[in-house]
Formats: sequence, C-alpha cells, structure tokens
Amino acid sequence: MATPILVTGAAGFIGHATTHRLLARGETVIGLDNVNDYYDPALKEARLATLAGNDRFHLYRMDISDAAGVAKLVRDNGITRIVHLAAQAGVRYSIENPFAYQQSNLAGHLAVLEACRHAAGFGHLVYASSSSVYGDKPMGGKGFSEDEPATDPVSLYAATKRSCELMSQSYAKLYGFPQTGLRFFTVYGPWGRPDMAYFGFTRKILAGEPIEVFGEGKMARDFTYIDDIVDGIVGALDHPPMASVHRILNIGDSQPVGLMDMIETLEKALGRTAEKVMRPMQPGDVTATYADISRLNAITGYKPRVMLAEGLGRFVEWYRGYYKT
Repeated sequence: MATPILVTGAAGFIGHATTHRLLARGETVIGLDNVNDYYDPALKEARLATLAGNDRFHLYRMDISDAAGVAKLVRDNGITRIVHLAAQAGVRYSIENPFAYQQSNLAGHLAVLEACRHAAGFGHLVYASSSSVYGDKPMGGKGFSEDEPATDPVSLYAATKRSCELMSQSYAKLYGFPQTGLRFFTVYGPWGRPDMAYFGFTRKILAGEPIEVFGEGKMARDFTYIDDIVDGIVGALDHPPMASVHRILNIGDSQPVGLMDMIETLEKALGRTAEKVMRPMQPGDVTATYADISRLNAITGYKPRVMLAEGLGRFVEWYRGYYKT
C-alpha cells in the first residue's frame, strides 16, 4: 500500500486542486495549512469543505515554519513524498510585510527540508518556486529557460523563492534525497486567489467600479490554467530524479498574453466592458513572463490544454456561482 502524500498549503489555490487530483487517483493525502488571513479565510475554508467528505484526506492545521511539528507529522505518517506548496505569496505584499516571507518561505522551506532529511526511505520532494526568480528580463526567443541565471530578483518574494532553490540544492547534495523545484508562471482559474489581477478585475467590473491597469497595460504574463498546472505537478511527482539530484523545471503555458488582451478576454466572458485607469508599474513587478516548458514536457509529457478564453470562462462561471453575482 502506498504511503500518504503530504501536501502543504492544502487550503490554498494550487494545494486544494492538487489534493483533489491525488485523491481522485486513489492516494491518501495529508494536508497541512495554517489557514491564515493573507486573503479571505472563508475562501480557504470553502476549499477545505470540498475535501471534507473524503476519508483519505486528513488536515493538520499548523504553521509550515513549525519545524518540530512538521517533522513529527512526516515521521508519524510514514510520509515519503511531499508536494510543498505552502508559502507567503504575493509580490506587492512583500514590500509592506517582509518578515512574513522570512517565516513562511525561508523557515518553512527549511522545516520541510529537515523533515525530509530525517524521514526513513524518503522518495521525492516537489516544491513551488516561481517565475519571479528570473527578474525583469526581456521577452524573446523561446521563453525563459531553467539554465538562465536567476541572480537579479526585483522583489523580496522572488529573492525568498530563489533562496529556497539554493537551500534545496544544498540538501540534495548533502543528504541525497531527490527534489524538484517548479517555477510556476501566473496560475489562474476557479477557486483562485483574490489578490491576483484577473480575480480583482472580475470583482470590480461586476460591481461597476473602474480597474487599475498597472504598467500602462504593456505587461505580458504566461497565464497558466490550474488544471494544467496540476498536470505538471503530479507528472513531476511521478517522475522523480535520481538520488542526490535537485532539478528545476518551468511550469507554464508558454504562450504569453498581453495584459490588455487578458482584460478584453475577461470582458467578453463577463459580458461587460471595464472602465480602465492606467497606472505606472508598481515596485517589484516585472514586464513579462514566458516559460520554456520543453524540459518538463520531455520528462512528463506535459502539455497545456486550456487556453485563456476557455479558462477565464470557467473562472467567471465559478465566480458567479460562488459569490452569487
């Protein structure tokens, strides 16, 4: 019988979707989350409620930086596979609340690494990194490649994510357990995060309020639908590298979309036109993101299937149902 899989951040957007996918294929999942108030905890509780009826899901409410608690959880449940998605998210929030990133991202990642190091027969750690580690670089060619240097972060959030990658590299070398870091590119979809632009735009457009378009609308993002992201996470989990190997993989859509094009697509899905207020770029933002996903494709067969118009349509349908708008 397979050992349980630990999913940290199980009440989060990506953690909730990953947990559902793993349960659907018969896995037992241990979820860990502190259900904090970075955004509406009621949304996190609603996500957890969709998992509550499954007797193969068990939730532990604790902070990811509780190293002793995480180690005990891993040890007591015989965990040999971890999908570590718990983190303090948000680039702009890191400007005002830097120490939240020290605790959740740095201390939290170290707590997970230590738990893996001491776990008997540990098999594979898959963890969330971010496209933000690439910094603000020009968009061209075939996209951002994992081999490019990631030495110029423009936000503390990005710096903590790159730090986690380096910590993992050292632990793979020192202690020999396989690790995969996934650099996520702008994930969106039903049950998403209210701090993301498409989510906030939807709320304001439906309320008849103007939307603020930062970067004068000239930014582009590699929007990646949640189901495609989960395909990549589970595919990576199922194809671990060799012992002592720490690999970095991009996980995105590989089709960057301009911010104004995204807004136009969202307007069509909502059947409304937005009143737009143009603003300059905010501190910590980058101009564009564009994933080269050839490495993940070669390992897992990963291929994004949901294009932006379909994905935003699904999001709007969920949003209207959840918020009864």
